[in-house]
Amino acid sequence: MLTADTLALAGLFLLAAALYSSVGHAGASGYLAAMALVGVAPDSMRITALVLNVLVATIGAVSYMRAGHFDWRSFYPFAILSVPAAFIGGLLHFPPAVYKPAVGMILLVAAAELVRSAHRAALAAAYDGGSSSVPLAPGLIVGGAIGLLSGLTGTGGGIFLSPVLLFTGWARTRLTSGVSSVFILVNSIAGLAGTTVSLAALPAGLPLWIVAAVTGGVLGTQLGIRWLPIAILRRLLAAVLAGAGLKLVLT
Repeated sequence: MLTADTLALAGLFLLAAALYSSVGHAGASGYLAAMALVGVAPDSMRITALVLNVLVATIGAVSYMRAGHFDWRSFYPFAILSVPAAFIGGLLHFPPAVYKPAVGMILLVAAAELVRSAHRAALAAAYDGGSSSVPLAPGLIVGGAIGLLSGLTGTGGGIFLSPVLLFTGWARTRLTSGVSSVFILVNSIAGLAGTTVSLAALPAGLPLWIVAAVTGGVLGTQLGIRWLPIAILRRLLAAVLAGAGLKLVLT
């Protein structure tokens, strides 16, 4: 039987998937924020976020690659260590007292990045230009760190990789979205593989949530590829993430 919380989460997941996929992300931070507000158990939060991430990231990765917004040179240095690190992170299991503030901090970081990216989006349109090759050593270090963190918390790591690519100038906005989509996909698969080994039951509402997230992912990816203005939407989403992050950190 579907509960009010299950239906509410389905709506929130659809919205999060649409908003995040429009910028090349899969929505894990949004899913975690929604589940934190509803009061879902930490174990279920992580595995649910990863399952939805894999599905939405697959949609984004295929769509951005078909549109020409992907470059292997900007991807593989990060992926080499991020995938095994994400698997290891998924194997680890932390008690709520450790997990909740950790996820809370992730959400606060994501909120801050959304505010900054919204400001940039309001000042200038996205640019489809090319990228320079990512230096191997920095890419390995950054990718390994993000991968471990993504497996531990149930996120795909895109909220960290995107600002790195943009700040260093290794990729432009649209290309960053495409690289982030593929990066999130491989990390989420690795993290889910590790999590499935250590965690047992899937949430009862997961089938409905999958339908909602996939629907949102399809809509958001298409809007993102067509240059949807997203400044206001990112600011609203940042407020939700900040509220959920503070709730986890302070409780």
